[in-house]
Amino acid sequence: MHRPARIALITLGVILFLLISGLLSRFLSVENAERDADLKLIQAQTAGDAAAMVKQISGCAESPACVKSARGNAARLRRHGAVKILQLNSSTAYSLTGKTGQTRLAWTVIGKLPVVQCVLVKRSGNFLSGVSFHVLALSAPIPNERAC
Repeated sequence: MHRPARIALITLGVILFLLISGLLSRFLSVENAERDADLKLIQAQTAGDAAAMVKQISGCAESPACVKSARGNAARLRRHGAVKILQLNSSTAYSLTGKTGQTRLAWTVIGKLPVVQCVLVKRSGNFLSGVSFHVLALSAPIPNERAC
Protein backbone atom coordinates (compact mmCIF):
# COMPACT_ATOMS: atom_id res chain seq x y z
CA MET A 1 0.00 0.00 0.00
CA HIS A 2 1.28 3.44 -0.88
CA ARG A 3 2.13 5.91 1.82
CA PRO A 4 -0.61 8.51 0.90
CA ALA A 5 -3.29 5.80 0.94
CA ARG A 6 -2.10 4.53 4.33
CA ILE A 7 -2.17 8.05 5.80
CA ALA A 8 -5.69 8.59 4.40
CA LEU A 9 -6.94 5.33 5.97
CA ILE A 10 -5.37 6.14 9.34
CA THR A 11 -6.88 9.64 9.25
CA LEU A 12 -10.31 8.22 8.37
CA GLY A 13 -10.01 5.69 11.21
CA VAL A 14 -9.12 8.41 13.73
CA ILE A 15 -12.03 10.60 12.58
CA LEU A 16 -14.48 7.68 12.85
CA PHE A 17 -13.15 6.79 16.30
CA LEU A 18 -13.57 10.37 17.53
CA LEU A 19 -17.08 10.63 16.06
CA ILE A 20 -18.23 7.37 17.63
CA SER A 21 -16.60 8.27 20.96
CA GLY A 22 -18.36 11.64 20.99
CA LEU A 23 -21.77 10.11 20.29
CA LEU A 24 -21.23 7.41 22.89
CA SER A 25 -20.15 9.85 25.60
CA ARG A 26 -23.15 12.08 24.84
CA PHE A 27 -25.49 9.10 25.09
CA LEU A 28 -23.95 7.77 28.32
CA SER A 29 -23.96 11.19 30.00
CA VAL A 30 -27.77 11.02 30.14
CA GLU A 31 -27.47 8.28 32.80
CA ASN A 32 -25.45 10.64 35.01
CA ALA A 33 -27.85 13.50 34.34
CA GLU A 34 -30.80 11.34 35.39
CA ARG A 35 -29.02 10.26 38.57
CA ASP A 36 -28.14 13.88 39.37
CA ALA A 37 -31.75 15.02 38.81
CA ASP A 38 -33.07 12.20 41.01
CA LEU A 39 -30.59 13.15 43.73
CA LYS A 40 -31.54 16.84 43.51
CA LEU A 41 -35.23 15.90 43.81
CA ILE A 42 -34.61 13.73 46.89
CA GLN A 43 -32.43 16.45 48.44
CA ALA A 44 -35.30 18.94 48.06
CA GLN A 45 -37.62 16.37 49.60
CA THR A 46 -35.40 15.75 52.63
CA ALA A 47 -35.02 19.52 53.08
CA GLY A 48 -38.82 19.74 53.22
CA ASP A 49 -38.83 22.01 50.15
CA ALA A 50 -42.04 21.00 48.36
CA ALA A 51 -41.86 24.07 46.09
CA ALA A 52 -38.48 22.93 44.72
CA MET A 53 -39.87 19.43 44.21
CA VAL A 54 -42.83 20.81 42.25
CA LYS A 55 -40.45 22.79 40.01
CA GLN A 56 -38.36 19.69 39.27
CA ILE A 57 -41.31 17.48 38.30
CA SER A 58 -42.58 18.30 34.80
CA GLY A 59 -46.17 19.52 34.85
CA CYS A 60 -46.50 19.15 38.61
CA ALA A 61 -47.44 22.79 39.25
CA GLU A 62 -50.54 22.34 37.07
CA SER A 63 -51.65 19.18 38.90
CA PRO A 64 -53.20 19.65 42.37
CA ALA A 65 -52.67 15.93 43.10
CA CYS A 66 -48.96 16.20 42.28
CA VAL A 67 -48.53 19.31 44.43
CA LYS A 68 -50.35 17.58 47.31
CA SER A 69 -48.13 14.50 46.93
CA ALA A 70 -44.96 16.63 46.91
CA ARG A 71 -46.06 18.45 50.05
CA GLY A 72 -46.89 15.16 51.77
CA ASN A 73 -43.57 13.56 50.82
CA ALA A 74 -41.62 16.67 51.87
CA ALA A 75 -43.33 16.73 55.27
CA ARG A 76 -43.07 12.98 55.91
CA LEU A 77 -39.50 12.45 54.61
CA ARG A 78 -37.81 15.55 55.99
CA ARG A 79 -34.37 14.59 57.31
CA HIS A 80 -31.15 16.33 58.24
CA GLY A 81 -27.93 15.19 56.62
CA ALA A 82 -26.50 14.22 53.27
CA VAL A 83 -28.60 12.04 50.99
CA LYS A 84 -26.91 8.86 49.76
CA ILE A 85 -28.31 6.90 46.83
CA LEU A 86 -28.12 3.21 47.66
CA GLN A 87 -29.55 1.81 44.43
CA LEU A 88 -31.02 3.18 41.23
CA ASN A 89 -32.74 0.81 38.78
CA SER A 90 -34.08 2.59 35.72
CA SER A 91 -36.36 0.85 33.22
CA THR A 92 -35.39 3.51 30.67
CA ALA A 93 -31.63 3.14 31.12
CA TYR A 94 -29.64 3.02 27.90
CA SER A 95 -32.75 3.38 25.74
CA LEU A 96 -31.73 4.35 22.21
CA THR A 97 -35.04 6.10 21.57
CA GLY A 98 -37.74 7.76 23.63
CA LYS A 99 -39.26 5.74 26.43
CA THR A 100 -41.30 6.35 29.58
CA GLY A 101 -40.79 4.16 32.61
CA GLN A 102 -40.20 3.80 36.33
CA THR A 103 -36.92 4.24 38.14
CA ARG A 104 -36.71 2.46 41.48
CA LEU A 105 -34.67 4.66 43.78
CA ALA A 106 -33.40 3.47 47.16
CA TRP A 107 -31.80 6.19 49.27
CA THR A 108 -30.92 7.06 52.84
CA VAL A 109 -29.57 9.73 55.10
CA ILE A 110 -26.81 8.23 57.24
CA GLY A 111 -28.26 7.17 60.58
CA LYS A 112 -31.81 6.77 59.20
CA LEU A 113 -33.63 3.81 57.67
CA PRO A 114 -33.52 3.46 53.87
CA VAL A 115 -36.39 4.80 51.78
CA VAL A 116 -37.50 3.39 48.42
CA GLN A 117 -39.47 5.48 45.96
CA CYS A 118 -40.48 5.22 42.31
CA VAL A 119 -39.65 8.04 39.91
CA LEU A 120 -41.57 8.18 36.63
CA VAL A 121 -39.14 9.31 33.91
CA LYS A 122 -39.71 10.16 30.26
CA ARG A 123 -36.79 9.99 27.85
CA SER A 124 -36.98 11.54 24.42
CA GLY A 125 -34.70 11.89 21.44
CA ASN A 126 -32.27 9.35 20.06
CA PHE A 127 -28.58 8.51 20.26
CA LEU A 128 -27.73 10.70 17.26
CA SER A 129 -29.55 13.90 18.19
CA GLY A 130 -29.12 13.37 21.90
CA VAL A 131 -31.35 11.93 24.59
CA SER A 132 -33.04 14.13 27.15
CA PHE A 133 -35.28 13.21 30.06
CA HIS A 134 -37.93 14.68 32.32
CA VAL A 135 -39.11 13.61 35.76
CA LEU A 136 -42.89 13.15 35.57
CA ALA A 137 -43.76 11.90 39.07
CA LEU A 138 -42.36 10.81 42.42
CA SER A 139 -44.19 8.21 44.47
CA ALA A 140 -44.68 8.01 48.20
CA PRO A 141 -42.32 5.55 49.89
CA ILE A 142 -42.89 1.90 49.02
CA PRO A 143 -41.86 -1.23 50.95
CA ASN A 144 -38.11 -1.81 50.63
CA GLU A 145 -38.42 -5.09 48.72
CA ARG A 146 -41.24 -4.01 46.39
CA ALA A 147 -40.71 -3.27 42.72
CA CYS A 148 -42.12 -0.16 41.07
